[in-house]
Amino acid sequence: MFTKWLTGSSFKAAAAIVIGGSVLLASTGCSLLPDEASEEVLPEIAPPQISKKPEYEVTTTTLETKRTEIGKMIATQEETLYFTLDGKRLKDLNVKIGQKVTAGQAIGSLDVDDMRKQLRSDKLNFSKDELQMKDTLRKKDEMDPIEFELAKIAFEEKRQALADAEAEIAKAELTAPFTGTIVSLSVSKGDAIKAYDPVCIIADTGKLTAAAKLAPEDLEGVAVGMPVVVDINNAGEFAGKVTQLPVVSNEDESGGNGGNGGNGGAQRPERPEDFLTVSLDKPLPAGVTRGTPLSISIIMDRKENAIVIPPSALRSIGSRTYVQVVDAEGKREVDVEVGQQTATEVEILKGLTPGQKVVGK
Repeated sequence: MFTKWLTGSSFKAAAAIVIGGSVLLASTGCSLLPDEASEEVLPEIAPPQISKKPEYEVTTTTLETKRTEIGKMIATQEETLYFTLDGKRLKDLNVKIGQKVTAGQAIGSLDVDDMRKQLRSDKLNFSKDELQMKDTLRKKDEMDPIEFELAKIAFEEKRQALADAEAEIAKAELTAPFTGTIVSLSVSKGDAIKAYDPVCIIADTGKLTAAAKLAPEDLEGVAVGMPVVVDINNAGEFAGKVTQLPVVSNEDESGGNGGNGGNGGAQRPERPEDFLTVSLDKPLPAGVTRGTPLSISIIMDRKENAIVIPPSALRSIGSRTYVQVVDAEGKREVDVEVGQQTATEVEILKGLTPGQKVVGK
């Protein structure tokens, strides 16, 4: 048995081995241990947002209730012309659309040559009747009074027949009733003409007014003098007032034929008196002509400083009408009395004052 002593160099080598093994053991030991769990970061959970209903301030305004009608520009003086003689051809037509005519100027005439020929024959025969009547008058004292009176009546009937025939022939001529412009023409030369069918429309185009047709039921509550706002196509808005209400005749209510005695049942031509007309506060601009489309808003009711809220703030249950008022103390229900209503505003007659806030739905 012997003891081996380490030399200096051997000692240093052994120490290095020990230290290296310790380092290796330490590093190996770390790799063998389980990883330490890292802390999981959770997203913040935002509390649910409770939707807030809109709030509106109670305000005042000028409240207007309007009724809007579609219309057009018409001449205050215009007339539809027609023949009252039936069953004849249009022999002459002396006008065209847009032509200016003067009062009494010939518009057109019908072919009544057959009637004139018959009238000439009837006049010749009447000349014989006149000679015979002169002889009857000379023999009056010798005749039976009744026989004389019958002869006299027969003679007068023939005289009246001639006058009636002349009047019928006169109906073949159509003339302008006043100075104006031909704005519509419905016939051509050679057409067969029916009595009371429109031939043309003459209008004084220098005198225009805004107008609209209203059904009888739409006239309820409308009166002369009511303020209006007229929106004329491509010309802007104009203030004015109602000057005339349409005249509703029995023919209009029963679908009449315009006085044509049942001949063909033609629709009666429009007349200025068929329209609601208005006067405007300022002159019409250039470019506005007869027939220009427009709308007329009739102001049925107007109230200054009316207390109003939006329609969405008004609530009702059964016969109860109320709003929710919000203030420093919170929300509370308040019963209200409602006046005029428009598409965007509701008038409050009782229950609210300007400056309060109400809650929408």
